[in-house]
Amino acid sequence: MDARSPKIGILDSGVGGLSVLKEIHDLLPHAELYYVGDSAWCPYGNKSPQVILGRVTTITDYLLNKGVDIIVIACNSATIHAVGALRASYPIPIVGMEPAVKPAAALTKSGVIGVLATEASIAGEKFHHLVNQHANGVTVITRPCPRFVELVEKGILSGPEADAAVKAAITPLTEAGADVFVLGCTHYPFLRSVVEEHVPPGSQVVDTGPAVAKRVVSLLPAASDSSKNPPEIHIETTGEIDQLNSLLPKLLPGIKALTSAAKLP
Repeated sequence: MDARSPKIGILDSGVGGLSVLKEIHDLLPHAELYYVGDSAWCPYGNKSPQVILGRVTTITDYLLNKGVDIIVIACNSATIHAVGALRASYPIPIVGMEPAVKPAAALTKSGVIGVLATEASIAGEKFHHLVNQHANGVTVITRPCPRFVELVEKGILSGPEADAAVKAAITPLTEAGADVFVLGCTHYPFLRSVVEEHVPPGSQVVDTGPAVAKRVVSLLPAASDSSKNPPEIHIETTGEIDQLNSLLPKLLPGIKALTSAAKLP
């Protein structure tokens, strides 16, 4: 790469990955960001590995045609089923997501951590390997939360509906003694304030968005200062563009972005 600002491609099953985009933008304000949310196929959590890999490959090719220097799979389900194949097939860096089991295991005092995730994220061998490698001696309780994704895609981030869904997911974990709660899907940080209302006092809530942003920084050369002509943030969706435009003020307050419909199969 030359001294120009980097171009970063980010993909997710829907709008959840915007939580990761925000973390990357905070650390790399001069980077040009290209985001594709596959809302027409959302959620990925209940799709087969073959379908997920096919969608992620299609979107990766789409982003590469825009000249991105790095791809961020801002989706735990997509990472599990696609990151290995993408790294073997593409010459640019591919950054994935995984539930923050390792830091959660280091933080717990009760010896019990709760992982809120999608079905695909906790069903695969990759997740079980993660637990075996980093949570030795710690009880890991998983809880699939497909309702969380639905809420965020609709822009319901608080109120009775969100409160009821979070309470139903958190209660079995707190009753089992969990004191650290992992947000194992990029949609879930948008419900973090509601989650924090339902966890016991002194508990901790963790996600991997900040760590992923730091990883992206480490893989790119220092960006040039382009403050005279700030790079743009491009956000595309395979879903309804009006829905995306209505969600952005809630999900990315204060961040200006160009939105459009992604022309994908």
